[in-house]
Amino acid sequence: MTISITSCNDANKAEPEIAKQVDDFDYNVGRFADIGVLRYQIPGWEELTLKQQKLVYYLTQAGLSGRDIIWDQNYRHNLAIRKGLEDIYVNYSGDKTVAAWKEFVKYLNRVWFANGIHHHYSMDKMKPGFSKDYFKTLMEEADVTIPNEAWQVMFNDKDVKKVVLDKDIVLASAVNFYGPNVTTAEARDFYSSIKVDKERPIEVGLNSRLVKQNGRLVEQMYKSGGLYGEAIDKMIYWLEKAKEVAETEQQQNALGLLIEYYQSGDLKKWDEYAIAWAKSTDGAVDWITGFVEVYNDPIAYKGSYETIVQIKDFDMSRKMEVLSENAQWFEDNSPLMEEHKKKEVTGVSYKTVNVAGEAGDASPATPIGVNLPNNVWIREVHGSKSVSLGNIISAYGSAGSTGRLEEFAFDEEEIALEKEYGAIADKLHTALHEVVGHASGQINDGVGTPKETLKSYKSTIEEGRADLFGLYYLMDPKIEELGLVDDWEKAGTAAYDGYIRNGLVSQLVRLELGQDIEEAHMRNRQWVSAWVYEKGKDSNVIEKITKDGKTYYNINDYEKLRELFGELLRETQRITSEGDFKAGQELVENYGVKVDQELHKEILERNAKFRSPAYRGFVNPVIVPIMESGEIKEFRIDQPQSFEDQMLMYSKNYGYLD
Repeated sequence: MTISITSCNDANKAEPEIAKQVDDFDYNVGRFADIGVLRYQIPGWEELTLKQQKLVYYLTQAGLSGRDIIWDQNYRHNLAIRKGLEDIYVNYSGDKTVAAWKEFVKYLNRVWFANGIHHHYSMDKMKPGFSKDYFKTLMEEADVTIPNEAWQVMFNDKDVKKVVLDKDIVLASAVNFYGPNVTTAEARDFYSSIKVDKERPIEVGLNSRLVKQNGRLVEQMYKSGGLYGEAIDKMIYWLEKAKEVAETEQQQNALGLLIEYYQSGDLKKWDEYAIAWAKSTDGAVDWITGFVEVYNDPIAYKGSYETIVQIKDFDMSRKMEVLSENAQWFEDNSPLMEEHKKKEVTGVSYKTVNVAGEAGDASPATPIGVNLPNNVWIREVHGSKSVSLGNIISAYGSAGSTGRLEEFAFDEEEIALEKEYGAIADKLHTALHEVVGHASGQINDGVGTPKETLKSYKSTIEEGRADLFGLYYLMDPKIEELGLVDDWEKAGTAAYDGYIRNGLVSQLVRLELGQDIEEAHMRNRQWVSAWVYEKGKDSNVIEKITKDGKTYYNINDYEKLRELFGELLRETQRITSEGDFKAGQELVENYGVKVDQELHKEILERNAKFRSPAYRGFVNPVIVPIMESGEIKEFRIDQPQSFEDQMLMYSKNYGYLD
């Protein structure tokens, strides 16, 4: 089996540090707390036929119909809290000039952005900036009732973290994939006892909540007539309409299988759908949907609901197809042990796409690159799709410079290289990560999947492994030979500078002082960067420098750094191939979790002068059908004027689980 079982749905990848406005479109919507909200355009929409536009519209409607699911998955009280907060926001007629009301509005916005009361990145429960007594007054004056246990948890010390990675990680995590009295041992024992085909195993537990009923563990399936059935039925309704306007027979077949899966909850049907979807590579429209990523499950069984509807960017996709065509070369020439190299890289498909709509775990905080399906045997036998979300990346850049580059880069040369090559280096790293990184390597015979062997470290190990594969080749003349860059050395230098700068310094602005690193991608960036820094100390590969009272990490030897990336890639693949839990645990815990508190304090102080937000996400364009005689004649694309308007509209139009 290959190790590429985890897709890179990397909503947390560092945004471009520099960019410029490319047109007069206003990308900025608003800001609250440490979050900025952007909007994006849909390049290529006008080039679609009406039938293709209908397909996009129906798929986005299906995605939004499942929006409530991610809220409930994230925490069992989220829907009740959201409804109560929104009702207060709409109905309260008291004084809205006082500081407490403004704090209430900020809290509501944060909850909307995170799809719940836990921070979308740190996983910590967000604390209201207003008192419990003030909230009681708001409920009374707005005539709003929220179940007592639900609203009290906003202020007490229960369920303080959505995903916990120590202690009893299932029992202690607030995420709603398991009943509140289910332990880690019970959940692991339950799923390990399920007999599956060893050659073609289903993703057990992916689409269910595991609860105790009368002392026995029982799965509540996500399906029509089951858990989340009301929302799933609406999803099916729109998917049926999408099937009628599918571009190709392959698309039609895939949508039919997806509908059957939502009707039955059968994970074998999910595999059939995933195969059909992976093989459906023609047409201008594509989609990602379902209970997909397992990052939010502390033991990596349960899939979070998400949807991304996309239009192919044919020009960029043609440029990137060269990576897919040369995937075997990258595998054969990698520093992996020979026994860990995949003998045949099958069906890696990479395209740049433009997003037309997102929902669930992909919105408002969105990935910039996705690689699916996740099931290992499907990827081996039938291949996979990797996409880069081109208009999302472009919107991040076009929203304006943050100024942090000049603050955290060591010197003018580093800044100049980032400005000239940073964007292409970042885009190429994403492509290498997705196409050749996740697709590389194989697990030794008789060794279980990383979910089984590496357990809670599986996601960060896999993301770091894919990062390392990309980093190793970013400083290789081959990428210039393939026409991907005009100067491999300058692009590679910019990429290495940016990765180390982010991994050791700039990503710390996303943490509060005293916090450990919990999020998988952030952990992997630190353990990769910290490991190569430590291992290169004797030869001064990366030098820690204090200049004008500020700390910088300056790379002195890029060739040696590449060798270190290769060594760590080799070791990370060995850990994965052999299922070496202890070595994986030591790598992550020793290098990826703890933060130098003095450095962190300094970074936060240096960052305080910037008004740019630490996190950014998106509202979605609204696709509005124009009707004539009961039929869709054409569509209009409206851009939301505010984050609040879109969130309230979503709750009104797609609140099927309230």
